[in-house]
This record gives sequence, C-alpha cells and structure tokens, in this order.
Amino acid sequence: MRPFHSFVDKMDERLGDGLEGVLCAHHRRRLRRLGWGEVLEPGGAQDRLGGRAPVRDGNRVEVLVDGEESLPAVADAIRQAKSHVHIANWHASADFRLTREPGSPTLRRLLAEAAGRGVEVRVLLWAGPPFPAFQPSRKLAKDEQRKFTEGTSVRCVLDARERTLHCHHEKLVIVDDAVAFVGGVDLTALEGDRHDSPEHPPRPIGWHDLMARVEGPAVADVAGHFQRRWTEVTGEDLPEPVVPAPAGSSRVQLQKTIPNDTYRFLPKGEFTVLDGYLRALRSARRLVYLENQFLWSPEIAEVLLDKLKNPPDERFRVVLLLPRKPSNGSDTTRGQLGRLLDADDGHHRLVAATISAHDGDASAPVYVHAKLGIVDDEWLTVGSANLNEHSLFNDTEVNLVTDDPAVARTARLRLWAEHLGHPVSELENRDPADVVDNLWRPLAAEQAERERRGERRTHRLVLLPGASRRAARLQGPLRGLLVDG
Repeated sequence: MRPFHSFVDKMDERLGDGLEGVLCAHHRRRLRRLGWGEVLEPGGAQDRLGGRAPVRDGNRVEVLVDGEESLPAVADAIRQAKSHVHIANWHASADFRLTREPGSPTLRRLLAEAAGRGVEVRVLLWAGPPFPAFQPSRKLAKDEQRKFTEGTSVRCVLDARERTLHCHHEKLVIVDDAVAFVGGVDLTALEGDRHDSPEHPPRPIGWHDLMARVEGPAVADVAGHFQRRWTEVTGEDLPEPVVPAPAGSSRVQLQKTIPNDTYRFLPKGEFTVLDGYLRALRSARRLVYLENQFLWSPEIAEVLLDKLKNPPDERFRVVLLLPRKPSNGSDTTRGQLGRLLDADDGHHRLVAATISAHDGDASAPVYVHAKLGIVDDEWLTVGSANLNEHSLFNDTEVNLVTDDPAVARTARLRLWAEHLGHPVSELENRDPADVVDNLWRPLAAEQAERERRGERRTHRLVLLPGASRRAARLQGPLRGLLVDG
C-alpha cells in the first residue's frame, strides 16, 4: 500500500501547490486592481513601519496577557470614563462579566452606569451572518443589542456590511480618546470562556489571548477608525478625535484590514495588516515568534519557507504557537506546517507547538486565540487578525504595531515564561536560539513522546501533532477561491 500512498501524497501536494498558486495570483490581481499591488511584490520594502499607515511617536504600549489581566484593565478604564466609551467587537454579551470577583457587574451594567453619569456609550457589533450557518446568528446579535439598550442610555448598533461569508472581527475599546485597547479578546463567553490566567488551571477549555493598551497620539488613529465606521452605519457625525499628548517613547502604527467595496469612506479598502506582516517577516534576521489561531495564508507561509530554506543567520529560529484543534481549518494549518517542516529539513530551526493545562492528574486543552507576532525582539504586532485569507483580505481587522525593542522583548519574555514554565529571570540573559534549542524543543518533544506512548503528560507545552503535508491541504486554497472576491 505504501507506493499507492506515496502517489496520492504527491498528487495531493501538486494539486495543492497548483491551487495555492491560483489563489495567490488572484490576490495579486485583486490588490493591483485596488492600487495595493506593491504589498505582494517580492523583494518589496523591508522597513518595518513603512507603508501607507501613519506612524505615531510618543506612545505608551503595554501588552496585556490573558483575560485575567486584560479584562479588568478594560473594566477599570470604563469606570473612569468622563466623556465617552466606544466599543467595536465581533460580538459582545450583555451578561458578560469582565472580572470574576464576587458581585462584579455585567458588561451591560458597567456600560449603563457609565451612560447614567453622562458618558456617551456607543457599541458597534457585527450583525451576524445573513443565514444561520455559524455564531453569532443575526437573532443572537439582535437579542444582545436589545439587552444593551433596553432601559439604558447605551447606544448599540449592528453592522451588516460584511463581505459574503466574512465578518467584522476587530476588538476595540476607546475611552475618552485618551486610552485604547486593541487585541483579540471578545467581550463574550460565546464559543469560549475568555477568563483565564497565565497559570492556565485545568477547566473545560482554557483560553490564551492578548490585548494591547495604548496611550498617546496613536489613540487618535484607533478612535478615528471607530468614528468612520460608526458614522457610516448610523449616519451620526462624530467629532474628529483630539490627538492626545505624548505619553511614552514608543512608535506605533495602527494597521487594518478593510475589504474593498464595504465602506464608502474607503471604497478600495486597506490591507496594511498584510503589508505589516510581510514587511516584518521579510526583514527577520534572528527570530520569528508567532502566536495565532490559524496559519493558512500562503503569502505568509511563502516568506517563512524562504527564511527556513535560506536562513539569514545560523541562529535564525521560528517558533509557532497554535491551537491543537482550531475552530476550523485544522487540516489547512497542518498542511502549511508540513511544508514548513519540509523546508526546515531537519535543521531544527522551526518549533511548532501548542499548550494545555495540567494540575496533577487533571489536564485540559488551552485554546490559542492570540494574534501576536514578534520579529527579532524589535517589532511586535497585537490585534484581531489571524494569518488566513479571512483576516488578511476579507474581514475587518485592527492590529497595533510597534518597533520599540523594549516592548517587544518584554512581551516575548513574559509569554515564553508562561509557556515554558520558567521565570523571566532565567530567560532574559539567554539568546533566543539557545532557549528554543534547549527549552522549547526538548520540552515539547518529550511531551509529544509521552503522548505517543500513552503516558500522562507533565508539562503544558507539546509539539503540535499531525503536522503533515497530506490530509486535505487543498481545503485552504479551495476555500479561498470560493469565498474570496
């Protein structure tokens, strides 16, 4: 049977390569037609904060890790609001509580109390798919809208301007145009409980996620994006955001995906999230660290493949943290991982892992919902965009990006300490390649071997299973061709 399987594998690979080529060619034609063609040009500009999105000096950026840190920070900012609170989200639930403290208020109560003291509260949510194929349904979105507004002064509107089979995916909170939160954390328990901590105690399913808190001039870019969407959906003119005074030393760029033919204010769309990732990955010299829910994008994969085949430095490493079972596209991600492992060709420059929760004999999965990229400890992005066609071409997305090495390195060390189970003090003076070779890989490989032997695992980190080029690598290209316009 082996020769037959080898033949099928080769045919699967060739057909997948062909379809992927067709998809990439389609993306190039689409972006050229829209005036964004330079984004996909090979050998394009490698300045990390270049492109069309403005770069703002004088910001303070903090990466908030997991719901335990990010959700209370949002709650505190809402409580201190004096002028307005603006929220844009994929979905939000009125009964969602931002902290687990006894007696903590629901999101509806928190917003209603702010509105009751004269704060203008505006909530902009996706209206849901036009047919009930997946959550949140349009009925659920309307129900939550009613709960937020009934008996309160909160304004909540639903945005149905999505492209077919796509959504409004960004997660933003802006308070008084003085502080903004940009990340992957939804204000709901729909499809997963966002409350979790870096310790990830076992529970039905853990939830690893991130959010960035920013103060300074870049807040005006976040606020301006919300303003334009709100005005187009409601017809209400909001004043232009006041640009805050400098609050720190970080340069920040707000990068977005806004698909063409969705909003009148940007008819040809914006694709700066894709541009930002490609610029940063093309420029990588020593380290690429990605946490993401999906890894489908052939454009992203091609850059990583080239880096692995032609490493810019002997100590160049790629570390990927992905969910074991993404909500969809599992085989597509595995197919791309198979290609990357082939490109690595046994040189051990690539580690692809996932995490779970452990407490004695108890264990449970941890869903990696984070959308983070770090390159060379010099560039960092945190936001709502996954590494797939949806987020890079067709959903609305917002990522916050900085080239402040202190912010990037601090975030990496915190995350690596969380995943490796070693304190920051043991990691901060070690070269990233040393940590990858002597901690990431051995720990993850040992746990994978325990799994293979049917033994109980003893660590949260494990090599991602099923990384094979076969198994429906065709799903990604086919899906992209079917739903991408």
